[in-house]
Amino acid sequence: MRWRTGRRSQNIEDRRGLRPARGAVGGGIGALIFLLVALFLGVDPSILLQDESMVEAPAPEAPRDAPRAVADNDELADFVSVVLADTEDSWRALFRERGWVYEEPTLVLFAGAAQSACGFAQAAVGPFYCPGDQRIYIDLSFYRDLRSRFRAPGDFAQAYVIAHEVGHHVQTLLGITQEVEGIRGQLAPADANALSVRMELQADCFAGVWAHHAHRTRQILETGDIEEGLNAASAIGDDRMQMEATGYISPESFTHGSSEQRVRWFNHGLAEGDPASCDTFNAARL
Repeated sequence: MRWRTGRRSQNIEDRRGLRPARGAVGGGIGALIFLLVALFLGVDPSILLQDESMVEAPAPEAPRDAPRAVADNDELADFVSVVLADTEDSWRALFRERGWVYEEPTLVLFAGAAQSACGFAQAAVGPFYCPGDQRIYIDLSFYRDLRSRFRAPGDFAQAYVIAHEVGHHVQTLLGITQEVEGIRGQLAPADANALSVRMELQADCFAGVWAHHAHRTRQILETGDIEEGLNAASAIGDDRMQMEATGYISPESFTHGSSEQRVRWFNHGLAEGDPASCDTFNAARL
């Protein structure tokens, strides 16, 4: 992936090395839920933390320094900054074509744990987007897991992760997140999970839309990059994750979609380049 000459985003907040406000997921079912969620990528923690009984109130935070700028010799953080900037350029143009204004998200780098408007989360949850503060949170050690545990190496695989979370931000700007969350609470668990799958697949499709426009305008893709992205989408499908963790598959508990579905919708966005084509909510076939 051609990224080194790309623009760097100004919307990076580096909290690595800073102590977050203390808070912890309670024991019992709360801890169990977080253990299970650690098996999946990019869960919106607001879904998990909306039940306040599961979360202890954070203690007052000790004084600390303001977040730092990314160091010049921090290559992985630099890469993340370039990818975020590229999503900003692509989505700003796509919104402008429709007469809308794209509001850029902030990406928070953290190590170990982070406090967000969606609650306190640990690195095991994986990268996530919080609609409450319109921030993307990522512990860069996740990329080590992506390469070793999920067997999805490559810089474009890493870029896909960010583009997927930016896709959730786009959903928030379009009001999709708010509408879905309003409906989920009225549904039975299996139906609520099915709705979450459609939302996650749309974010995958939006990631493909970004890749389409980024390459068309800035030629960022090199040979093998698309395969890296598709491999990452496949590696974090619910079916593969469940089989690895439990030895069996339970489709009614899917929250992100199967490997085949995630690959198909990313590919669809990549081929079409049109956000309107990513209507997973009305698609007859996922």
